[in-house]
Amino acid sequence: MAELGKKYCVYCLAEVSSLRFRCTECADIELCPDCFSAGAEIGPHRRWHGYQLVDGGRFTLWGAEAEGGWSSREEQLLLDAIEQFGFGNWEDMAAHVGASRTPQEVMEHYVSMYIHGNLGKACIPDTIPNRVTDHTCPSGGPLSPSLTTPLPPLDISVAEQQQLGYMPLRDDYEIEYDQDAETLISGLSVNYDDDDVEIELKRAHVDMYVRKLKERQRRKNIARDYNLVPAFLGKDKKDKEKTPKRKITKEEKELRLKLRPLYQFMSCKEFEDFFENMHKERVLRAKIRELQRYRRNGITKMEESAEYEAARHKREKRKENKNIASSKRGKEDGKEGEFAAIENLPGFELLSDREKVLCSSLNLSPARYVTVKTIIIKDHLQKRQGIPSKSRLPSYLDKVLKKRILNFLTESGWISRDAS
Repeated sequence: MAELGKKYCVYCLAEVSSLRFRCTECADIELCPDCFSAGAEIGPHRRWHGYQLVDGGRFTLWGAEAEGGWSSREEQLLLDAIEQFGFGNWEDMAAHVGASRTPQEVMEHYVSMYIHGNLGKACIPDTIPNRVTDHTCPSGGPLSPSLTTPLPPLDISVAEQQQLGYMPLRDDYEIEYDQDAETLISGLSVNYDDDDVEIELKRAHVDMYVRKLKERQRRKNIARDYNLVPAFLGKDKKDKEKTPKRKITKEEKELRLKLRPLYQFMSCKEFEDFFENMHKERVLRAKIRELQRYRRNGITKMEESAEYEAARHKREKRKENKNIASSKRGKEDGKEGEFAAIENLPGFELLSDREKVLCSSLNLSPARYVTVKTIIIKDHLQKRQGIPSKSRLPSYLDKVLKKRILNFLTESGWISRDAS
């Protein structure tokens, strides 16, 4: 009984129960795929007659080696589903193909066979001819992705978002820069009866709106580059405590101030990388000079450099100790020889150490200093008693010497500051 349900090719008598081609003009003419492709003719049947594909939906289009064993009926349902539901709706497509296929299987089979397979390579060329080029969207143009594509959302908590009025999915704020910028184009409409003046006026409105969008986006980029939002929320202080940065030298601070006008042409990261690379350059140059110094001193291995540095430090320490000792001796000798010009003059023994230093620095003899000191103190005492002073200072005392001596006597407490 099973033999009665089988179908055979009328030309080669091969079994064609799974797939056969039936002539629509001749009765009882059914051929196998091989005979049909070879153009077999038998009886009244001719190769140009119309035909009908008859199958049980069990054969595979991609051969037995194809992954998943998809039948021709499933392939037809898959193509109907991709046309009906569109690329990407794999759940709906899997339900249309049948319960035996999951959305993952549907996606993998379609991508592997119809896109990356031989069929996809033959149907999808590398360069699509006559493709329409959109000339209205250059970088920075009115519809440029740089203006319309939002930045990644800020990494802040919900409470901080509410504090800032920030909407992370839109990367917008409740109050944006130039909040009323959209009013420039909200009432615009394109009419076919517009004259040239109205068209140019509408273009000007669009241009003004685009400029405002660029400025708004520029401010957002600056806030991102320089971490202004974490600084406003107080997060940057915590980050600085966690990640200590290198100490900036005085020369680098001055250079940063000089290059401040260039900030507008570079992002924060680029500027920091620039100075970081300059610091690395200085470190490398110092290291090169150190290695060259080792080479001049006959050191050819890094193991020998440690011993050389230890010996050099010892030498410098000994030299420093010698300098300290010689400076101490020089100070003691200097004190003795400092007053050599006035120590043999009369009145030298009447002076204190500070007065000796003063007379030596002013090149003033002790006797003259004692005379001037006596006159100044006598005048001061008379003024305090209300007696007018008639004494005159010596002629050899100019204004500079007088001022120096008055300041010295005031600091030493001989006369009051009011009298000076």
